[in-house]
This record gives sequence, C-alpha cells and structure tokens, in this order.
Amino acid sequence: MTSFQSTLGEDEGMAAELAENQRAISIAEFFEKNKQMLGFNSGARALVTAVKEAVDNALDATEEAGHLPDIYVEIEEAGDYYKLVVEDNGPGITKEQIPKIFGKLLYGSRFHAREQSRGQQGIGISAAVLYSQLTSGKPAKVTSRTQGSDTAQYFELVIDTDTNEPEIRDESETSWDRPHGTRIELEMEGNMRARQQLHDYVKHTAVVNPHARLELKEPQEHFKFERATDELPEETEEIKPHPHGVELGNVLKMLDATNSQTVSGFLQTEFTRVGKKTADKVIDAFRDRHFGREMAWTPPASHEDGDVARAVSSAVSNKGADATAAFADAVADRVQEMDRVAHQHVRRFVDEEAEAVEDEYGKNFGETVRENAVDAAWRAITGFDANEPDQSASEHLIADAYALADEATSKRKDDETVRAFAERLAEKFVPDPEDADAWRGRFTRDAVREFVDRSADMTEEREDATFGDTARENVTTAFWRVMRTVPDDAPLVSDLVGDRDAVSRLVHGMRETDIIAPPTSCLSPIGADKVEAGLRKEYDAEFYASSSRDADVHAGDPFIAEAGIAYGGDIEAEGQADLLRFANRVPLVYKRGGCAITQTIKGIGWRNYNLDQPGGSGIPNGPVVIMVHVASTNVPFTSESKDAVASVEAIEDEIELAVREAARELKSYLKKQQSMRKRQKKQNVLADILPVMAKKVADVTGRPDPDIGDALARIMNNVLVEREVSEGDGEQTVTVVVENHSDRSESPDVTDIVDREPRDVSDGANVVEMDGEWFVKWTPDVPAGEEARLTYTVETDATLDLSVSEVEGPKLTVSD
Repeated sequence: MTSFQSTLGEDEGMAAELAENQRAISIAEFFEKNKQMLGFNSGARALVTAVKEAVDNALDATEEAGHLPDIYVEIEEAGDYYKLVVEDNGPGITKEQIPKIFGKLLYGSRFHAREQSRGQQGIGISAAVLYSQLTSGKPAKVTSRTQGSDTAQYFELVIDTDTNEPEIRDESETSWDRPHGTRIELEMEGNMRARQQLHDYVKHTAVVNPHARLELKEPQEHFKFERATDELPEETEEIKPHPHGVELGNVLKMLDATNSQTVSGFLQTEFTRVGKKTADKVIDAFRDRHFGREMAWTPPASHEDGDVARAVSSAVSNKGADATAAFADAVADRVQEMDRVAHQHVRRFVDEEAEAVEDEYGKNFGETVRENAVDAAWRAITGFDANEPDQSASEHLIADAYALADEATSKRKDDETVRAFAERLAEKFVPDPEDADAWRGRFTRDAVREFVDRSADMTEEREDATFGDTARENVTTAFWRVMRTVPDDAPLVSDLVGDRDAVSRLVHGMRETDIIAPPTSCLSPIGADKVEAGLRKEYDAEFYASSSRDADVHAGDPFIAEAGIAYGGDIEAEGQADLLRFANRVPLVYKRGGCAITQTIKGIGWRNYNLDQPGGSGIPNGPVVIMVHVASTNVPFTSESKDAVASVEAIEDEIELAVREAARELKSYLKKQQSMRKRQKKQNVLADILPVMAKKVADVTGRPDPDIGDALARIMNNVLVEREVSEGDGEQTVTVVVENHSDRSESPDVTDIVDREPRDVSDGANVVEMDGEWFVKWTPDVPAGEEARLTYTVETDATLDLSVSEVEGPKLTVSD
C-alpha cells in the first residue's frame, strides 16, 4: 500500500506544474471565446447587434456635440460576408483616440460617469470589431473628421486579443465629403434572417429619437425616417450617488476614499440631495441603530416616595441648605415639565441648573456632585434602589409599561393578561448600575423586540394567552416611539473605515431617511409630449396617451420610467399588442420574455382598462401599441448584450405606475367610445321612428310634415346647429344658430364655406379666403341650455356649405 508520505512529493510537483499553467486572461480573449454574451451568437443576430452598437455610438456622439443626428446605415453582400457601413455627422474622433475606441474593449468615458448615456461599458463597438475580425479575418476601416479639420483620419485596425490592445494595419490622411463625423466599415459573417428585428430596431429608434434622421439601406429595402423635431434632448450633467439604494460595499469604499473627517461632511460632499439638515436626520437614524435609544418614562408625581427633589437634595452635600434646595427644586421642576423623561434629559437638567445655582449662590457643583445628582434623580424616576438585591420593576414602571402595551394590543385581550405581560416587560427595563447602557435605559430596537418576545412567550405559557406577531410588533413600535435618540456624537469617518457593522447601520440610516428625489439633470427622458409625438410619427392610430414619472432611485442611481399607448386606426387588430421596450433611448429587440418590462406588462390586469386579456394575465390583445422607456444613469441589464432590463422591484413598480397612468386615459377613451356607440345606436333608432310618427300625426291633423331635427336634438340632448336664411335686395342674411341642449358648455368650431365674399360678419369670426372660397369660422362658447346666433351677409346666388367640429358626432345634430 502506498503511504501518504510517499505521495507527498509527487503532489507538490503536481501543484507546481499546475501553478506554471496559471495566467491572466485579457478581456478581449475572454469575449473572443464567449461572443454570445455580447449578442453575437448567430450570424443573423450579429448583424443586428453590430448595427445597434454603431448607431448607439453615433447618437451619443452627435447629441453630445449639439448636432441633430443624421445617421446612414448600409448593409450589402460582399462575397461570403456582409459589409456594414455606419456614418454619422458627429464631432469626429481625434487621431489618438480612434484606435482605443474601436480596438480596445472596456475603454470609454461613460462607465464612471453618473449620467444617462446609451453606451456605458466601452464594449459595444469594439465587440463588433472583434466579431468582424474573428469571422472574416478583415480589419475594421474607420474614417473620422473633426470639425474644422482639412482632412480626415483613416485607420485599418484589429484587436490583439492577447493584450486587449489595438493593432493598426494602416493609417493615413484622406479626404471625405462630410465636414465632420465618423464612418466605420466592417465585414463579417452574417445573414438577413433577422431582417424584421433590424427594421424594428431602426423604426423604434426613430420613435424614441424624434430629433434624429435615420436612413437604412439593405440588400432588399431602403428606409428613411425623417426627424419630427429640431429640438435636441436636454444635456445631462454628472451627479453624485443618491443615498437611497446605495450598497454597503460602495459606501465602505467611499468612506475609505473621502477627504471628510466627519460623517456629516461625508454625507454632504459625497452624495446628492444631502444638506446639513438631511445629514443630521441620517445621523440620528444611524445613532438609533448604532447606540440605541434611551427609554423615556413618565415623571413620578411629587407626592410619591420617589420624589425627585428629595432624592437630589439627599445626594448633594456641603453646598449649603439654600443652594441645595434651589438646585434640587429646579431639577425636579424641569422633570415635572416633561411628558416623558429619559436619562439624557436628567443629565442636561442637572448640568444647566447646577450652572444657574453656581452663578446665584456662588457654590461650585463639581462633576462628582452632578453625577450623584443624576443618579439620584434617575433612581427616583425609575423607582430603583441600588441597595436592594434582585429588585423588581417599580409600580411606576409597570404602570407605564401597561399603558403602552394596553394601547398597542387588541381590546380582546383581558386586562389581567395585559398586566401580567406589562409586569414581565417592565422587568427587562429595570436599570442595571453595572451596565452603563442598561442603567441609562439605552437599547436598540432589536433588543426591545427581544424583550417583548420573551415577555410574550412567558405570558403565553403561564396565562394561557396568545400574543401574535402583529401584537408583538405593535408593542415594540409603541415602546420605540417613546424612546429618545441619544445625544452622543457620531463616530468619525476614520472610526467607521473597515467597520462593516457600523457602516451597515449608516446605510440603513440613509435608506430610512426621507430624502428628496435625485435631480433629473443627469437624465435625458423623452418626455410625455415627445413620447406621444414619436408614436404619432410612426403609427397611424385613433388614440394616443403617454406619461413620464418623477425620478426614483435604484442602488444610488436615479431613473425615470415613461410609457406611451397608441390604439386603433391602422394598428393590427388581431393578436397580441405590440410591445416596444427601450432603455436610455435604445430599442430592446431581443430577450423579450426575460425582460422586467415584459413581465410588468403581463402582470397588469388589462381587462380593467377595457382590453382583451385571455386568462386575465399576459400581453393584452387588440389594436394597441404599448411603449415603455427606462432612462437611468445605470440601467441594470440582464447581460452584457444589453437586451433586457433585470427584475428590480423599484424599477418594475415605476414602470407599472407609468403604464397605468397612460392606460387610465385609454380606459376613459374606450368607455367614452362605447357610450358614444350606444348613443348613436339610440339616435339612429329615433331617427327612423320619429319621421314615421311625425307623418302620421301630420296626416291625422292635416298639417304639413314637421321638421324633426329640432325634436331629435332636444330628445338626445344634442348640440343643434342649423342655418336660417332671409333674402332681400340681391343679398341674403345668413344666421347660423347653435342651440346647446346638453348639460354642459360646448365650444364647437362652426365653419360656413361660401363662394362669394361675405360681409357684415358677426363678432368673433375668422374669415380666410382660399382659391375663390371664403371660410367663415366661429368658435362660440355656448353654455348649457342656451344658444348663439352667428350672422353674415352674402350675395343671393352664393353657395353655402356648413361644417361643424369639436363636438362628438353622436352629440351633434346639423341641419343645413
């Protein structure tokens, strides 16, 4: 049998051999073997990903330079490969930076900046270069011209995957017809099977970037998306992290790096939205966790055995009767003024009144005297006698504990059970002179909860009672509410560095404190108006709604959720709604099922908004487009390919609220449309019945058939618009009468189109002549139950054509 000792030398040799094989791996080499992580897992998807990365870079560059983006994308077959060309009109790239930007992974200017941008990691475009050289063996060709330069810089380069450094194959100056901008040309293995995803990406980019002009030319089709606005997104500004959501590890690192000596200074200089008052609130919350709070008891009545004045007087010696009495009475009066008094209050009262008595009586109340007075007063308040061993809680403490417990627990618990519980709980707060914190009644909230649990458990065992978790938490909260934050100075920054537990308490204090939302200057949301404008530009619908939420925070990074809805019109009515997902103005075209946006949309009850949703969950059906945009300084993607937003509760909540805001408008619209359809149906029935009834009445009475227009308008509570004409001396006076039979004011647009020039037009009219026709338009405000009379004169043989808008069809009756 081989002994352990005989194999030891062999094992050591194996370990040395293994050690020789260990080496560092460059990031380029890692992604060379794991290109699927970056979205280059197939030829079809690789082409879409390369377009996306190049266009994202182009949009960022042009916007940062203040140029309205003008981006050209061309894909053409090049033998066994596809050639991709992307050009922009950005500021161009300096000669020194071109190789690093395109030939080095994880190189960029935005990763550490806490402001919104499409690119963050410095991987995207260099990953496309890497995929190109891996599949075609050809270098990337980059042309860039900075504004004001006479020539452009031209590079051909590849990435050295062993070192993650650019390898320049060719470099020269060249001419280029663009005055400034950048052009990249890549040849790569690919196919056009993902043509629809490519088209969706470009179209959706146009939706959320209405200020951009995009052109896509591919082997089969050619698209141009013109800009809908000349207004660039607002420029973003870098901000500091927000205290809400910042992680423990980051705070530890920030504490180690800060120049501030105090926690207050650290909070104010290293975080956004933290001033002196907010820093003080955070520090108070930190103190509660770090030091605990001090229990505050109701002061004893002056006639009780534990009279504070007598206790303080007996603790002071050799200060003279008058000075001692004045001091003791003053401390007792201060205690009696309090609803509840904690040890810190007694300390303050003793110090302040000692100084007052010293000034008045000329007696020195030194530190020892003051300490004795504090101890004596505190014993009087708590009913504690240090000379009595194994002392129980005083009746005063029990009464206090009972009052708090009785208010916090259910009225169904009998009085004896609550009193027994209160007695046991009061015992936990009996001051212990051997423990400085316990003597001052200083405990953390966790300690108070432990006191409550132990007292409740014992009461359940002995009193045959039940104290559930809700009751226990209510009692804990009641005691914690009357306890007082300690006045101790917070530790210095140097004391916190490396103290994980203390820093954890500081982080919790930051999260518990109400702090104003972060500034939105670091973000560039689309805005509700432009969300709607983008949808209108690309979707011919009958209804649009949009919303943009206020900024919230995740992991110290601010974000904004926006939503838009387009309904009806030319939108496909069959099947599921079209869901558009965006992050920092970039369309997300892959991994829809694994995205937090999709999961949030599926979780909304769309039946409540009058949309079909089979099974009550999932993407709704119908002619509807739902758009969601998340703008953040650091979008939490599920992977490096940035195809889907990770499930983060704070972000999902804001997405849902944004979508619901827009959906409520859709619900109102659909409900109104349903009501209008019912109204129209009723009106159609009446329109069929009334003429028959009117004719029969006319036949019976022998009178002419009446005009039923007025009657129908009154029955349906409609707005009736009719024209009256009176002729004379070669001209006619035209009166358009607007009768409002509805229950609210209406402001219809009333236009009479005539082929002769009108005269004597009544006030409020706007007359416009176009191609030999005159448009006479009024917009009268007509209160409910009233009418407006709009007049003008025109030649007798003029042709008249009345038009009315701004009143729903079913609520309008026009008699021309």
